[in-house]
Amino acid sequence: MRSRGMAAGYLLDMLVRDPRRGHPVAVFGRAAGWWERRVYRDSAVAGAVFAAGAVLPAVGLGRLAERGGEAATAAVTWAVLGGTMLCREAEGVARALEQGDVELARELLPRLCGRDPSGLGEREIARAVVESVAENTSDAVVGPLVWGALGGAAGLAGFRAVNTLDAMVGHRNARYRRFGAPAARLDDLAGWAPARLTALLAVAAAPLVGGNAGEAWRVWRRYGDRHPSPNAGQCEAAFAGALGVSLGGANVYGDREERRPRMGEGPPPRVADIRRAVRLSRAVGAGALAVAAL
Repeated sequence: MRSRGMAAGYLLDMLVRDPRRGHPVAVFGRAAGWWERRVYRDSAVAGAVFAAGAVLPAVGLGRLAERGGEAATAAVTWAVLGGTMLCREAEGVARALEQGDVELARELLPRLCGRDPSGLGEREIARAVVESVAENTSDAVVGPLVWGALGGAAGLAGFRAVNTLDAMVGHRNARYRRFGAPAARLDDLAGWAPARLTALLAVAAAPLVGGNAGEAWRVWRRYGDRHPSPNAGQCEAAFAGALGVSLGGANVYGDREERRPRMGEGPPPRVADIRRAVRLSRAVGAGALAVAAL
């Protein structure tokens, strides 16, 4: 039942656009924001209470939903998957750059990542998009499917809840350095296996985007642990190897700059590499569905 339900939900994600209003993940985000305002304290203990109080109800609702059979599992799968939207947003930035409209590309970039696009040129935007596609293939596609295979609709909902909380409070700034730490660590744990499966599948799919699986494997193993994130680095290094590009560099988030280590041994990504990254992401997603179903 889980296999068929997840497969149906995966197809729904490809065919049915997310609603502009009332998407279940957005509803969860608003509820989590309400919960945060009531329990926030500048401490990790309060952050742990916040994380538990947000994730456990999502898991419980997922468990109840699975009683509805394959249709309910398909609906939950559709709600938590974000692979199709990820690829559409990346392709939108690619189209803008192909038309020479860098300003439009800068406007679209925040839909994919949180870095400041105002000072980015074409090559920097392309790098940001490829890095975002690599990381979010794990977060928005592979992770939900892995946890759906392990825990059904409860696993699907629970993983998406954890990942959403990390996006909300998992920041190293004055407000969330302590409060957001439990959600960030929980996200690291939940994403550990999906990130490495994402990397393996990217290596296997490298020939589909003109890459070499052996080279992709070598780059992944050499550079995957150099990233400050234990999971994002695995995905980005494997994508860099499969695409034959180099990722990493200076990223600006508001008034804060972070320097990421170089990953890969090719040139920086070009606009055409965004299209290749999208094809690679879709191949990885299909492979993850097959693994999860099995």
